[in-house]
Amino acid sequence: METMFSENITTLLLQLGTRLRAERVARNESQTRFAARIGVSVPTLRRMEQGDASAQIGHWLTALVLLGRIADAETLLAPRYSLFDAAAAQSASQPRQRARRKT
Repeated sequence: METMFSENITTLLLQLGTRLRAERVARNESQTRFAARIGVSVPTLRRMEQGDASAQIGHWLTALVLLGRIADAETLLAPRYSLFDAAAAQSASQPRQRARRKT
């Protein structure tokens, strides 16, 4: 089970690193310049782009801010929205209406 778990994480980190590199290259920024903008060394940026798990989350968040993608990170820990809870809250806040008799 743990092997599968770590393989999934490794795969995700590799995908994130590939996307980070693609975003940097699309903006025509060198590793040196982008690393300086994030506040990390070039070897640290290189590790991030290679999907190394040792890269600190703060570096990733700074990179997402610079790339205009911080909203992506915000959705990771957003509260889960439950339709049932929303319906219950709405029902509780609105009094029930009774049918009127025709006279």
